[in-house]
Amino acid sequence: MKVETWKNGILVPVERPAEGAKGHCRLTHLGQMAEEEDLRWLDSNALEKRAAMLSAAEKAAIAEAIGKGQATLVNLSYDTLEEWKKRLEKEQKPKKKVHLLALGDVGSTVLMALKLLGGDCISQIGIYDMNEAVCKRWESELNQAAYPWEYDKLPEVVILKEEELFDCDVFIFCASKGIPPVGSEVKDVRMAQYEANKGIVSIFAKKARIEKYEGLFAVVSDPVDPLCKAAFLASNADEAGQFDGKGLRPEQVQGYGLGVMNARAAYYAKQDERFASFLTEGRAFGPHGEDLVIANSIEHYDDALSKELSRLAIEANLRTRELGFKPYVAPAISSAAISILLTLRGEWHYSSNFLGGVYMGCKNRTTELGLEMEALPLPAALYSRIEKAYQGLEAIL
Repeated sequence: MKVETWKNGILVPVERPAEGAKGHCRLTHLGQMAEEEDLRWLDSNALEKRAAMLSAAEKAAIAEAIGKGQATLVNLSYDTLEEWKKRLEKEQKPKKKVHLLALGDVGSTVLMALKLLGGDCISQIGIYDMNEAVCKRWESELNQAAYPWEYDKLPEVVILKEEELFDCDVFIFCASKGIPPVGSEVKDVRMAQYEANKGIVSIFAKKARIEKYEGLFAVVSDPVDPLCKAAFLASNADEAGQFDGKGLRPEQVQGYGLGVMNARAAYYAKQDERFASFLTEGRAFGPHGEDLVIANSIEHYDDALSKELSRLAIEANLRTRELGFKPYVAPAISSAAISILLTLRGEWHYSSNFLGGVYMGCKNRTTELGLEMEALPLPAALYSRIEKAYQGLEAIL
């Protein structure tokens, strides 16, 4: 293993299949070096077992840098070591240019929240929708929302042409069609949207490939996790439809759906003392949908209690529909706007990221050394639930 000194740390090159491993990430555990990338990266117990397989020389080369938080893993299946250095050494802007596609119920709510909350990390918000009048409405309304005498405190909203969509640091995909109406018999609304939305996200993922886009491709539309995989595959397909690894790298695509499931679990935990541990010790894993995994606690995990809280979170959207409303406000704010802002700030949040070929939701953050996914000593019963969710996502695409 050849380790390269880089900035204040090291680059650790590996060569793993592009279809099943990230381009680069922050290296946080020796066990991530022992075998291919997979679900066990979320379980520190499994990572400890993997680390034991490494030789003393291999451990010595990277253990100190990992301990100092100064190690980055780079996959040579995507680029040479020199190209990775150039990419990682690019100066990061203090504020990002964000572009948002589609201004329906979700998109317009995301837009309002980003405008109001993102002044510290967003320089400008570009908007695009097929309906020109909708764009004009939001441009005028939100640019008339301002603090007195501090007229540049909030990011400006500008209308985009379609060809300008990927001239940005963050592209937010909120386009959707085929949402079942309130009162319909459809139980899993998210999966009912999959086929229609898969076609749309694939079109824009291919545009990102053509533009050689290097920013974040944030998927907000449902079902978030499978649509992330669809975007990744479409972007990396050549003219014959074969995977060539020349489009978006896996870590460029992130799905924003798990934040609201965590927030819904917290909502019910505040109402019932039995679930109170979730508010300080809980975690959320998996998809924004039926296979959601809520854990009341890691150290004091209660399987029955956690499954009950999971069910409440999963069915929260049905409670809103029973009132006669589409449940889009909380997802647009908790899953999308807040989580994307936390991503830009480098703070811990919930989103779906590529893990061994599957986009899987978990606690993570974006650092200057790459994506870092939280690894915890997961109880066997909890890991089994997470594994089931992972396999369910794997079977979709």
